[in-house]
Amino acid sequence: MSWTDESARAALRRLFDAAIRAADPRAMLASHLPGLPKGRVVVVGGGKSGAVMAAAVEAAWPDVPLSGVVVCPYDHAVPTQKIEVVQAAHPVPDAAGMEAARRMLAAVSGLTEDDMVLALMSGGASALMPLPAPGLTLEEKQAVNRALLASGATIQEMNCVRRHLSAIKGGRLAAAAYPARVRTLAISDVPGDDPSVIGSGPTVPDATTFAEARALVAHYEIELPPAVAAHLEAAADETPKPGDKRLSRAGYKLIATPRLALEAAAAEARALGLTPLVLGDAIQGEAFTVGTVLAGMAMSARAYGHPLRGPAVLLSGGETSVTMRAGSARGRGGRNTACLLGFALAAAGTPGLWGLMGDTDGIDGSSGDVAGALAGPDTLERARAAGLDPRAVLASHDSLSLFERLGDCIVTGPTLTNVNDFRAILIA
Repeated sequence: MSWTDESARAALRRLFDAAIRAADPRAMLASHLPGLPKGRVVVVGGGKSGAVMAAAVEAAWPDVPLSGVVVCPYDHAVPTQKIEVVQAAHPVPDAAGMEAARRMLAAVSGLTEDDMVLALMSGGASALMPLPAPGLTLEEKQAVNRALLASGATIQEMNCVRRHLSAIKGGRLAAAAYPARVRTLAISDVPGDDPSVIGSGPTVPDATTFAEARALVAHYEIELPPAVAAHLEAAADETPKPGDKRLSRAGYKLIATPRLALEAAAAEARALGLTPLVLGDAIQGEAFTVGTVLAGMAMSARAYGHPLRGPAVLLSGGETSVTMRAGSARGRGGRNTACLLGFALAAAGTPGLWGLMGDTDGIDGSSGDVAGALAGPDTLERARAAGLDPRAVLASHDSLSLFERLGDCIVTGPTLTNVNDFRAILIA
Protein backbone atom coordinates (compact mmCIF):
# COMPACT_ATOMS: atom_id res chain seq x y z
CA MET A 1 0.00 0.00 0.00
CA SER A 2 0.98 3.62 -0.38
CA TRP A 3 1.51 5.10 3.07
CA THR A 4 0.04 8.52 3.71
CA ASP A 5 0.41 10.55 6.88
CA GLU A 6 -3.10 9.53 7.93
CA SER A 7 -2.65 5.81 7.25
CA ALA A 8 0.76 5.70 8.94
CA ARG A 9 -0.55 7.35 12.09
CA ALA A 10 -3.58 5.05 12.16
CA ALA A 11 -1.36 1.98 11.77
CA LEU A 12 0.92 3.06 14.62
CA ARG A 13 -2.05 3.60 16.89
CA ARG A 14 -3.30 0.08 16.08
CA LEU A 15 0.06 -1.33 17.15
CA PHE A 16 -0.03 0.59 20.44
CA ASP A 17 -3.57 -0.62 21.16
CA ALA A 18 -2.57 -4.23 20.38
CA ALA A 19 0.30 -4.01 22.87
CA ILE A 20 -2.01 -2.75 25.61
CA ARG A 21 -4.64 -5.44 24.93
CA ALA A 22 -2.00 -8.15 25.28
CA ALA A 23 -1.32 -7.02 28.85
CA ASP A 24 -4.93 -6.64 30.03
CA PRO A 25 -5.37 -8.83 33.14
CA ARG A 26 -9.10 -9.15 32.48
CA ALA A 27 -8.26 -11.24 29.43
CA MET A 28 -5.59 -13.57 30.79
CA LEU A 29 -5.20 -13.59 34.59
CA ALA A 30 -7.61 -16.47 35.24
CA SER A 31 -5.46 -18.94 33.29
CA HIS A 32 -2.52 -18.27 35.61
CA LEU A 33 -4.21 -18.75 38.98
CA PRO A 34 -2.65 -21.36 41.30
CA GLY A 35 -4.46 -24.28 42.91
CA LEU A 36 -6.57 -23.49 45.95
CA PRO A 37 -5.22 -24.30 49.43
CA LYS A 38 -6.90 -26.22 52.25
CA GLY A 39 -7.17 -23.06 54.29
CA ARG A 40 -7.70 -19.37 53.68
CA VAL A 41 -6.88 -17.27 50.60
CA VAL A 42 -5.64 -13.77 51.43
CA VAL A 43 -5.15 -11.42 48.47
CA VAL A 44 -2.71 -8.51 48.72
CA GLY A 45 -0.73 -6.40 46.30
CA GLY A 46 -0.61 -3.19 44.39
CA GLY A 47 0.17 -1.29 41.25
CA LYS A 48 -1.59 0.34 38.35
CA SER A 49 -3.33 -2.98 37.70
CA GLY A 50 -3.98 -3.72 41.38
CA ALA A 51 -7.73 -3.22 41.35
CA VAL A 52 -8.45 -4.80 37.98
CA MET A 53 -6.32 -7.83 38.88
CA ALA A 54 -8.28 -8.22 42.13
CA ALA A 55 -11.55 -8.02 40.19
CA ALA A 56 -10.27 -10.67 37.77
CA VAL A 57 -9.46 -12.98 40.70
CA GLU A 58 -12.98 -12.56 42.08
CA ALA A 59 -14.49 -13.28 38.67
CA ALA A 60 -12.42 -16.46 38.29
CA TRP A 61 -13.13 -17.66 41.85
CA PRO A 62 -16.75 -16.58 42.49
CA ASP A 63 -17.37 -19.21 45.20
CA VAL A 64 -14.04 -18.90 47.04
CA PRO A 65 -14.14 -16.96 50.34
CA LEU A 66 -11.49 -14.32 49.65
CA SER A 67 -10.18 -11.53 51.84
CA GLY A 68 -7.40 -8.97 51.66
CA VAL A 69 -6.48 -5.53 50.42
CA VAL A 70 -4.84 -4.15 47.26
CA VAL A 71 -3.77 -0.63 46.41
CA CYS A 72 -3.96 1.22 43.08
CA PRO A 73 -3.48 4.84 41.95
CA TYR A 74 -6.31 7.32 42.25
CA ASP A 75 -8.78 6.94 39.35
CA HIS A 76 -7.67 3.32 38.73
CA ALA A 77 -10.22 1.56 40.96
CA VAL A 78 -12.79 -0.94 39.68
CA PRO A 79 -15.63 -2.54 41.70
CA THR A 80 -14.79 -5.56 43.86
CA GLN A 81 -16.90 -7.53 46.33
CA LYS A 82 -14.50 -9.33 48.68
CA ILE A 83 -11.05 -7.79 48.22
CA GLU A 84 -10.81 -4.22 49.45
CA VAL A 85 -9.34 -1.68 47.02
CA VAL A 86 -7.48 1.34 48.40
CA GLN A 87 -6.53 4.26 46.17
CA ALA A 88 -3.29 6.13 46.81
CA ALA A 89 -0.83 8.53 45.18
CA HIS A 90 1.71 7.74 42.47
CA PRO A 91 4.57 8.38 41.73
CA VAL A 92 5.19 10.32 44.97
CA PRO A 93 3.62 8.24 47.80
CA ASP A 94 1.06 9.41 50.34
CA ALA A 95 -0.45 8.35 53.67
CA ALA A 96 -3.16 6.25 52.00
CA GLY A 97 -0.54 4.02 50.38
CA MET A 98 1.39 3.75 53.61
CA GLU A 99 -1.71 2.63 55.51
CA ALA A 100 -2.61 0.13 52.77
CA ALA A 101 0.85 -1.43 53.03
CA ARG A 102 0.56 -1.59 56.83
CA ARG A 103 -2.77 -3.42 56.48
CA MET A 104 -1.27 -5.89 54.01
CA LEU A 105 1.39 -6.87 56.52
CA ALA A 106 -1.31 -7.31 59.16
CA ALA A 107 -3.47 -9.38 56.78
CA VAL A 108 -0.71 -11.94 56.10
CA SER A 109 0.48 -12.23 59.70
CA GLY A 110 -0.54 -15.26 61.76
CA LEU A 111 -1.34 -17.52 58.81
CA THR A 112 -0.68 -21.26 58.79
CA GLU A 113 0.92 -23.58 56.26
CA ASP A 114 -2.58 -24.51 55.04
CA ASP A 115 -3.25 -20.90 53.97
CA MET A 116 -2.19 -19.08 50.81
CA VAL A 117 -1.31 -15.48 50.11
CA LEU A 118 -2.03 -14.43 46.52
CA ALA A 119 0.08 -11.37 45.77
CA LEU A 120 -0.89 -9.27 42.74
CA MET A 121 1.98 -7.05 41.61
CA SER A 122 2.17 -4.55 38.76
CA GLY A 123 3.95 -1.37 37.78
CA GLY A 124 3.71 1.43 40.32
CA ALA A 125 3.49 -0.88 43.33
CA SER A 126 6.72 0.42 44.83
CA ALA A 127 5.43 3.99 45.20
CA LEU A 128 1.96 2.78 46.19
CA MET A 129 3.24 0.66 49.11
CA PRO A 130 5.50 3.16 50.92
CA LEU A 131 5.62 1.68 54.40
CA PRO A 132 8.80 3.16 55.91
CA ALA A 133 11.35 1.11 57.78
CA PRO A 134 11.22 1.60 61.57
CA GLY A 135 12.54 5.03 62.52
CA LEU A 136 11.70 6.67 59.18
CA THR A 137 8.70 8.82 58.28
CA LEU A 138 6.54 9.05 55.17
CA GLU A 139 7.72 12.62 54.62
CA GLU A 140 11.32 11.44 54.51
CA LYS A 141 10.46 8.71 52.02
CA GLN A 142 8.58 11.25 49.88
CA ALA A 143 11.66 13.47 49.78
CA VAL A 144 13.88 10.57 48.73
CA ASN A 145 11.37 9.49 46.08
CA ARG A 146 11.26 12.97 44.53
CA ALA A 147 15.04 13.08 44.45
CA LEU A 148 15.26 9.64 42.83
CA LEU A 149 12.72 10.55 40.15
CA ALA A 150 14.72 13.66 39.19
CA SER A 151 18.15 12.00 39.37
CA GLY A 152 18.20 10.08 36.08
CA ALA A 153 18.59 6.78 37.96
CA THR A 154 17.19 3.64 36.32
CA ILE A 155 14.19 1.88 37.81
CA GLN A 156 16.50 -0.90 39.03
CA GLU A 157 18.65 1.63 40.86
CA MET A 158 15.71 3.51 42.34
CA ASN A 159 14.15 0.32 43.65
CA CYS A 160 17.41 -0.82 45.24
CA VAL A 161 17.30 2.31 47.39
CA ARG A 162 13.56 1.96 48.04
CA ARG A 163 13.91 -1.65 49.24
CA HIS A 164 16.38 -0.58 51.90
CA LEU A 165 14.07 2.11 53.26
CA SER A 166 11.00 -0.12 53.47
CA ALA A 167 9.25 -2.37 55.98
CA ILE A 168 7.44 -4.38 53.26
CA LYS A 169 9.61 -4.52 50.13
CA GLY A 170 12.60 -6.67 49.30
CA GLY A 171 10.95 -9.93 50.41
CA ARG A 172 9.61 -8.62 53.71
CA LEU A 173 5.94 -9.23 52.80
CA ALA A 174 6.58 -12.91 52.03
CA ALA A 175 8.68 -13.25 55.19
CA ALA A 176 5.77 -11.90 57.25
CA ALA A 177 3.42 -14.48 55.65
CA TYR A 178 5.56 -17.52 56.50
CA PRO A 179 4.67 -20.42 56.87
CA ALA A 180 1.78 -19.77 54.51
CA ARG A 181 2.24 -20.50 50.82
CA VAL A 182 2.80 -17.30 48.80
CA ARG A 183 2.00 -17.14 45.09
CA THR A 184 2.72 -13.94 43.18
CA LEU A 185 1.17 -13.05 39.82
CA ALA A 186 3.00 -10.11 38.27
CA ILE A 187 2.73 -7.75 35.34
CA SER A 188 6.21 -6.53 34.53
CA ASP A 189 6.94 -2.87 33.88
CA VAL A 190 10.72 -3.09 34.22
CA PRO A 191 13.48 -3.80 31.71
CA GLY A 192 14.59 -7.40 32.12
CA ASP A 193 11.49 -8.45 34.12
CA ASP A 194 13.48 -8.90 37.35
CA PRO A 195 10.97 -9.88 40.10
CA SER A 196 13.03 -8.06 42.71
CA VAL A 197 12.57 -4.81 40.79
CA ILE A 198 8.84 -5.14 39.98
CA GLY A 199 7.23 -3.21 42.83
CA SER A 200 10.60 -3.47 44.64
CA GLY A 201 9.96 -7.20 45.13
CA PRO A 202 7.85 -7.55 48.31
CA THR A 203 7.61 -11.34 47.89
CA VAL A 204 11.05 -12.30 46.52
CA PRO A 205 14.59 -12.36 47.94
CA ASP A 206 16.73 -9.27 47.54
CA ALA A 207 20.35 -9.80 46.51
CA THR A 208 21.26 -6.10 46.83
CA THR A 209 22.65 -4.57 49.99
CA PHE A 210 22.66 -1.42 52.06
CA ALA A 211 26.16 -0.75 50.72
CA GLU A 212 24.86 -0.76 47.14
CA ALA A 213 22.03 1.59 48.09
CA ARG A 214 24.54 3.99 49.68
CA ALA A 215 26.75 3.83 46.58
CA LEU A 216 23.84 4.74 44.32
CA VAL A 217 22.90 7.70 46.51
CA ALA A 218 26.50 8.91 46.32
CA HIS A 219 26.75 8.36 42.56
CA TYR A 220 23.65 10.42 41.82
CA GLU A 221 24.58 13.02 44.45
CA ILE A 222 21.22 12.68 46.18
CA GLU A 223 20.88 14.72 49.34
CA LEU A 224 19.18 12.56 51.97
CA PRO A 225 17.26 13.57 55.09
CA PRO A 226 19.53 12.92 58.11
CA ALA A 227 17.42 10.03 59.42
CA VAL A 228 17.50 8.29 56.02
CA ALA A 229 21.27 8.69 55.73
CA ALA A 230 21.68 7.27 59.23
CA HIS A 231 19.41 4.30 58.42
CA LEU A 232 21.40 3.41 55.30
CA GLU A 233 24.68 3.80 57.16
CA ALA A 234 23.59 1.64 60.11
CA ALA A 235 22.43 -1.20 57.82
CA ALA A 236 20.85 -2.80 60.87
CA ASP A 237 18.05 -4.82 59.21
CA GLU A 238 19.12 -6.24 55.85
CA THR A 239 16.48 -7.50 53.41
CA PRO A 240 15.84 -11.28 53.16
CA LYS A 241 18.43 -12.87 50.87
CA PRO A 242 18.26 -15.89 48.54
CA GLY A 243 18.02 -19.03 50.65
CA ASP A 244 16.13 -17.37 53.50
CA LYS A 245 13.82 -20.01 55.03
CA ARG A 246 10.98 -17.52 55.34
CA LEU A 247 10.75 -17.28 51.54
CA SER A 248 11.02 -21.03 50.93
CA ARG A 249 7.27 -21.37 50.24
CA ALA A 250 7.04 -18.40 47.87
CA GLY A 251 6.46 -18.79 44.12
CA TYR A 252 6.40 -16.18 41.36
CA LYS A 253 4.82 -16.04 37.89
CA LEU A 254 4.93 -13.31 35.23
CA ILE A 255 1.59 -13.10 33.45
CA ALA A 256 2.29 -10.08 31.21
CA THR A 257 5.60 -8.61 30.08
CA PRO A 258 6.95 -5.97 27.69
CA ARG A 259 8.15 -8.75 25.38
CA LEU A 260 4.68 -10.26 25.05
CA ALA A 261 3.23 -6.82 24.32
CA LEU A 262 5.82 -6.22 21.60
CA GLU A 263 5.08 -9.64 20.08
CA ALA A 264 1.38 -8.71 19.93
CA ALA A 265 2.26 -5.45 18.19
CA ALA A 266 4.49 -7.34 15.75
CA ALA A 267 1.62 -9.67 14.86
CA GLU A 268 -0.61 -6.65 14.24
CA ALA A 269 2.10 -5.10 12.07
CA ARG A 270 2.27 -8.17 9.86
CA ALA A 271 -1.52 -8.04 9.46
CA LEU A 272 -1.08 -4.46 8.18
CA GLY A 273 1.55 -5.47 5.63
CA LEU A 274 4.51 -4.20 7.67
CA THR A 275 7.65 -6.18 8.40
CA PRO A 276 8.32 -5.88 12.15
CA LEU A 277 11.71 -5.85 13.83
CA VAL A 278 11.71 -6.01 17.62
CA LEU A 279 14.85 -4.22 18.77
CA GLY A 280 14.44 -5.21 22.40
CA ASP A 281 12.13 -4.94 25.39
CA ALA A 282 14.67 -3.52 27.86
CA ILE A 283 16.13 -0.45 26.16
CA GLN A 284 17.20 2.21 28.64
CA GLY A 285 19.08 5.48 28.53
CA GLU A 286 18.48 9.20 28.33
CA ALA A 287 15.21 9.72 26.42
CA PHE A 288 16.62 12.19 23.90
CA THR A 289 19.58 9.90 23.14
CA VAL A 290 17.39 6.84 22.60
CA GLY A 291 15.20 8.86 20.22
CA THR A 292 18.27 9.98 18.29
CA VAL A 293 19.54 6.40 17.94
CA LEU A 294 16.15 5.16 16.74
CA ALA A 295 16.04 7.93 14.14
CA GLY A 296 19.46 6.89 12.84
CA MET A 297 18.34 3.29 12.44
CA ALA A 298 15.15 4.34 10.68
CA MET A 299 17.01 6.67 8.30
CA SER A 300 19.41 3.85 7.41
CA ALA A 301 16.49 1.53 6.70
CA ARG A 302 14.81 4.17 4.57
CA ALA A 303 17.92 4.96 2.53
CA TYR A 304 19.70 1.61 2.30
CA GLY A 305 17.32 -1.13 3.45
CA HIS A 306 19.36 -1.84 6.58
CA PRO A 307 18.58 -3.31 9.10
CA LEU A 308 15.45 -4.04 7.03
CA ARG A 309 13.62 -2.73 4.01
CA GLY A 310 10.29 -0.93 4.23
CA PRO A 311 7.42 -0.97 4.58
CA ALA A 312 8.49 -1.95 8.06
CA VAL A 313 8.26 -1.00 11.70
CA LEU A 314 10.93 -0.88 14.41
CA LEU A 315 9.48 -1.88 17.79
CA SER A 316 11.06 -1.44 21.19
CA GLY A 317 10.23 -1.28 24.87
CA GLY A 318 11.97 -0.57 28.12
CA GLU A 319 12.20 2.61 30.15
CA THR A 320 14.15 5.70 29.23
CA SER A 321 14.94 8.43 31.73
CA VAL A 322 15.00 12.22 31.77
CA THR A 323 17.67 13.80 33.96
CA MET A 324 16.56 17.05 35.56
CA ARG A 325 19.76 19.06 35.94
CA ALA A 326 20.08 21.49 38.84
CA GLY A 327 18.68 24.85 37.75
CA SER A 328 17.12 23.49 34.54
CA ALA A 329 13.65 24.62 33.51
CA ARG A 330 10.82 22.23 34.35
CA GLY A 331 8.12 22.17 31.73
CA ARG A 332 5.42 19.65 30.95
CA GLY A 333 6.51 16.39 29.47
CA GLY A 334 7.32 12.75 30.07
CA ARG A 335 10.08 10.46 28.90
CA ASN A 336 8.11 9.27 25.86
CA THR A 337 7.34 12.70 24.44
CA ALA A 338 10.97 13.68 25.13
CA CYS A 339 12.18 10.56 23.30
CA LEU A 340 9.82 11.24 20.40
CA LEU A 341 10.97 14.84 20.08
CA GLY A 342 14.56 13.59 20.06
CA PHE A 343 13.57 11.23 17.24
CA ALA A 344 11.91 14.03 15.26
CA LEU A 345 14.91 16.34 15.63
CA ALA A 346 17.36 13.65 14.50
CA ALA A 347 15.13 12.50 11.61
CA ALA A 348 14.97 16.15 10.51
CA GLY A 349 11.91 15.74 8.32
CA THR A 350 13.12 12.65 6.44
CA PRO A 351 10.22 11.56 4.19
CA GLY A 352 8.52 8.24 4.96
CA LEU A 353 9.28 8.08 8.69
CA TRP A 354 6.69 8.25 11.47
CA GLY A 355 6.97 7.49 15.15
CA LEU A 356 4.72 6.72 18.10
CA MET A 357 5.96 6.58 21.67
CA GLY A 358 3.80 6.10 24.72
CA ASP A 359 3.51 4.58 28.16
CA THR A 360 1.28 1.51 28.23
CA ASP A 361 -0.28 2.64 31.51
CA GLY A 362 -1.82 5.64 29.72
CA ILE A 363 0.21 8.27 31.57
CA ASP A 364 3.58 9.51 30.33
CA GLY A 365 5.47 10.72 33.38
CA SER A 366 3.83 13.82 34.84
CA SER A 367 1.71 14.43 31.75
CA GLY A 368 -1.69 13.94 33.39
CA ASP A 369 -3.93 12.05 30.99
CA VAL A 370 -1.55 11.87 28.01
CA ALA A 371 -0.06 8.47 27.18
CA GLY A 372 2.37 9.71 24.56
CA ALA A 373 2.38 11.22 21.08
CA LEU A 374 2.85 10.75 17.34
CA ALA A 375 5.37 12.42 15.04
CA GLY A 376 5.89 12.47 11.29
CA PRO A 377 8.02 14.09 8.59
CA ASP A 378 6.24 17.43 9.04
CA THR A 379 6.41 17.64 12.85
CA LEU A 380 9.33 20.10 13.05
CA GLU A 381 7.95 22.27 10.23
CA ARG A 382 4.54 22.49 11.90
CA ALA A 383 6.08 23.24 15.27
CA ARG A 384 8.17 26.10 13.91
CA ALA A 385 5.16 27.45 12.01
CA ALA A 386 3.38 27.55 15.37
CA GLY A 387 6.18 29.67 16.82
CA LEU A 388 7.88 26.84 18.72
CA ASP A 389 11.61 26.09 18.83
CA PRO A 390 11.80 22.28 19.18
CA ARG A 391 15.32 22.27 20.62
CA ALA A 392 14.47 24.92 23.19
CA VAL A 393 11.32 22.99 24.08
CA LEU A 394 13.36 19.84 24.66
CA ALA A 395 15.94 21.68 26.76
CA SER A 396 13.20 23.06 29.00
CA HIS A 397 11.61 19.61 29.44
CA ASP A 398 8.39 20.85 27.81
CA SER A 399 7.92 18.27 25.05
CA LEU A 400 4.29 17.58 25.98
CA SER A 401 3.35 21.20 25.30
CA LEU A 402 4.73 20.95 21.77
CA PHE A 403 2.75 17.85 20.86
CA GLU A 404 -0.37 19.27 22.52
CA ARG A 405 -0.02 22.41 20.40
CA LEU A 406 0.20 20.25 17.27
CA GLY A 407 -2.76 18.05 18.28
CA ASP A 408 -0.56 14.95 18.17
CA CYS A 409 -0.98 13.62 21.71
CA ILE A 410 -2.34 10.14 22.43
CA VAL A 411 -5.00 10.04 25.15
CA THR A 412 -6.18 6.62 26.30
CA GLY A 413 -7.15 7.26 29.91
CA PRO A 414 -5.87 4.78 32.53
CA THR A 415 -5.35 1.47 30.75
CA LEU A 416 -5.26 -0.48 34.06
CA THR A 417 -2.10 -2.27 33.00
CA ASN A 418 1.55 -1.34 32.61
CA VAL A 419 4.25 -3.10 30.61
CA ASN A 420 6.39 0.00 30.35
CA ASP A 421 7.17 2.18 27.36
CA PHE A 422 6.17 1.30 23.81
CA ARG A 423 7.98 2.73 20.81
CA ALA A 424 7.19 2.13 17.14
CA ILE A 425 8.91 3.70 14.10
CA LEU A 426 7.13 3.15 10.76
CA ILE A 427 9.33 3.16 7.65
CA ALA A 428 7.39 3.55 4.40
